[in-house]
Amino acid sequence: MSIGEIVGLLRGGILETVILAAPILLSALIVGLLVAVFQAVSSIQEQTLTLVPKVFVILLVLFLLGGWMFTSLGEYTVNLFRTIPDMR
Repeated sequence: MSIGEIVGLLRGGILETVILAAPILLSALIVGLLVAVFQAVSSIQEQTLTLVPKVFVILLVLFLLGGWMFTSLGEYTVNLFRTIPDMR
């Protein structure tokens, strides 16, 4: 197994992780920014106001995209296992 193949496997794993984590992280970031702007405008500094909307949005994104995420991760894993016999 060459260094190029190892780098390719690592690159594929990192790319798959980024693709799967991006929708969750971006939705939490957007909700966090919206809540922060609301708190700055209204002078309400309640800690639960930042946590609860993020949790609900993350759960909603997982509910909506969970099937796609699971399928994508499963396909990546199957492809990874198929390449194992070729590694020497």
